Amino acid sequence: MKATTFHSLTSVALGVGAMQLQTPLYSSYSFNPLQHLAGIAPYYEPADPPRDPNPPQGCTVTRAAYLVRHAAINANDFDYEQYLQPFLYKLGNATVDWAKIPQLSFLAVWEPPSFSEQELLTRTGKVEAGQLGLSISYRYPKLKLPQRVWTSTAERTVQSARGFVRGLEMDDNTINLVEIPEGKEDGADSLTPYKSCKGYTAAAGAEQQRKYVDLYTAPIIARLKSLAPGFNFTSDDVTAMQAMCGYDTVIRGSSPFCSTDLFSPDEWLQFEYGQDIHLFSGGNDVNATMPLDQINYNRAWVSSRILPFLTNIAIERMNCSANHAVAAAQGRNMSSSPSATTYYRVLLNRSPQVLPGCFDGPGQSCSAKVLPAFLQQRADMFRNYSAVCGNTYKNSTDAVTFYTNSNNGTVVGKKRHLMCLISGKSPLTNTGVLD
Repeated sequence: MKATTFHSLTSVALGVGAMQLQTPLYSSYSFNPLQHLAGIAPYYEPADPPRDPNPPQGCTVTRAAYLVRHAAINANDFDYEQYLQPFLYKLGNATVDWAKIPQLSFLAVWEPPSFSEQELLTRTGKVEAGQLGLSISYRYPKLKLPQRVWTSTAERTVQSARGFVRGLEMDDNTINLVEIPEGKEDGADSLTPYKSCKGYTAAAGAEQQRKYVDLYTAPIIARLKSLAPGFNFTSDDVTAMQAMCGYDTVIRGSSPFCSTDLFSPDEWLQFEYGQDIHLFSGGNDVNATMPLDQINYNRAWVSSRILPFLTNIAIERMNCSANHAVAAAQGRNMSSSPSATTYYRVLLNRSPQVLPGCFDGPGQSCSAKVLPAFLQQRADMFRNYSAVCGNTYKNSTDAVTFYTNSNNGTVVGKKRHLMCLISGKSPLTNTGVLD
C-alpha cells in the first residue's frame, strides 16, 4: 500500500509539473489601436527604442529645450469635413437595425460626440498639457524656470501652451508666453513655417494615399456590406470610423470604434500606413521606401511614434564626470580628455534617440566637440528655405530670430481649478508649442 501510495503521489506530482510546463513561454498578444492613429493618436510614450530616459550614469542635465505639439483637439477641419461629417450624416439617416448586427450593435445606442469646437482642445487635452508641464518640472527639479515659452497663434496651441506653463511653474507667475504670428509672409522665422512657404501644399501625398486606401479598405467594405447591406459602406466611411476611434477617445475617454472585433490589428496597421504614405509623400519619393500595394513593416517613417497629440522633442545638455566620458570614448576607439565633459542627447516622448554619426558620449550621447559638425551637416541639408519654397515676397527669411527678439510676451496666470498642479523648477530655456 505504501508503494502504491508513493507511485500515486509521484504521478500526481508529475502531472502538475507537466501542466506547468504547458504554460506558454511567451506573453499573450495584445494590440492597442490608439497607438497606431498617426496624427490623431492620444499622447503616449512608445519607448522607441525602449531605452532608459534617465541621464546616463555619471551625467547630470544642466539645461534642456523642448519642442511640443499641441494637445488633443476635437477634430481638425479637414478630417471633419471630408470624413466625419459625411459619415455621421449618413449614419443618422440610415434605417439599418444595428442592434441585430453583433459587430456593429453599438451603433444602435451610440451618439456622436460634439464637434462644435473643431480645432480646439478637448478637456483631456487641457489636462494633459498641464500634466506634461508638471512631469517636466519633476524631471528637472534643480534647474531654473524659463523666462519665456513661445507658441504659434492658433487657439489650440495657445491653450496648450497656457496649460503647459501652469503645470510647469510654481505659485509665482514668472513665465511669459510669447505668441509668434502665423503669417503667410514670415519666412522661416516662425513656428509654422509651412504657412509662409509658397511651395507647400497639404494635398501632397493625397493621390498616393488614396490609391493605398482604396486597396486596403476593399475587403473591409465587402465584410461590412455583408453585415449591413442597406448602408452602402465606402472607403471614406471606413476611414471615418477608424479616425473616430481617436477623436471619440480624446473627447470622451474611450470609443467603441477602437474595438479589434470591428477592425482587426492588421486593418489598424493599414490605416496607420495610409496616413504615413500621405505625410511621407509631401517631400519624398514615396515609391522608394513606401510601396502602395503592401505595408513596409520595416520602414523608419512611422508617424504614430512622432505625431501623437502633445508629442515632445527634448534636447538635453549634460555634464558628465570625466571618468565616464573617457570610458565612453575609449569604448568606441575615440579620443577624449578629462575636460570633455559636456554632452547632448535628444529624447522623443522620453525615449533617448541616437544622432547619426554623433554618439561618442555616455549612453551614446553626442559630445560638444562633435555636435557642431552634426548640426552643420543638417543645416546644409535644409538650407535655402526661401529658394526651395519659391517665396517671392520681400521679407522672406531663411533664419529663425524670434528666440532672441525683445518680445517678452504676457504672463499666463493661474486658474483656481489648476492650482493642484504644483511643480518644481524647470530648465526650459527654449520651449515652443507647435501648431
